[in-house]
Amino acid sequence: MSEHSGRHLVVLTGAGISAESGLKTFRDGDGLWENHRVEDVATPEAWRRDPVTVLRFYDERREQTRRARPNAAHQALAALEHAGFRVSVVTQNIDDLHERAGSRHVLHLHGEILNARSSVDANLRYPLPSGGIALGDLCDKGSQLRPDVVWFGEAVPRYAEACDIVAEADALLVVGTSLAVMPAALLLEQAPLEAPCWLVDPHARDLAPPGVSPIAEPASQGVPALVARWREQGHFVS
Repeated sequence: MSEHSGRHLVVLTGAGISAESGLKTFRDGDGLWENHRVEDVATPEAWRRDPVTVLRFYDERREQTRRARPNAAHQALAALEHAGFRVSVVTQNIDDLHERAGSRHVLHLHGEILNARSSVDANLRYPLPSGGIALGDLCDKGSQLRPDVVWFGEAVPRYAEACDIVAEADALLVVGTSLAVMPAALLLEQAPLEAPCWLVDPHARDLAPPGVSPIAEPASQGVPALVARWREQGHFVS
């Protein structure tokens, strides 16, 4: 076991880290996601009203995800873990870029786009290594398959688990998210008071709450530089 493995870094990531790999998400300013109204493609009401459009939308996002590649930020976090540090990633993203970079402890708050799940039993999930979901594709209980994604207006089933992970942090790193989306916005409140926290984002100086150290750089620059210092020093330092 490495000398660093007892120190636990919890990384909270959002759209900003995946955007540098070419994946877009909606922005609060206009409520659009790839030129679609969020209400038309990412809510239970949209699913009930027009499941064909919703399935087509997520099939397109799924293909984008498969074509995307982990960037330097994803790779640096995975390298930190493989260097012997204990690293847990809690992500708001539905892509698998953290896993493809090599991170082994990743919790997806909002689901995983490369899975389908049952419409009647959220515990019935099916990997989608290729292709998508069509109307008429059924789960083992005979219900229509849907994207394994938490839509607006739905509960976040793994939130309590995420809170437990954050509560065990020795240090926190927030990357590419303002943590403005509820309930993720409350995650930092679960951290131990003595745990230092950094925020990497081009707008970090405006976004960082009190007690959080801002690093106003894109994820692909700020994260590798910070990780390099940690690996050199052997512990979490600014």
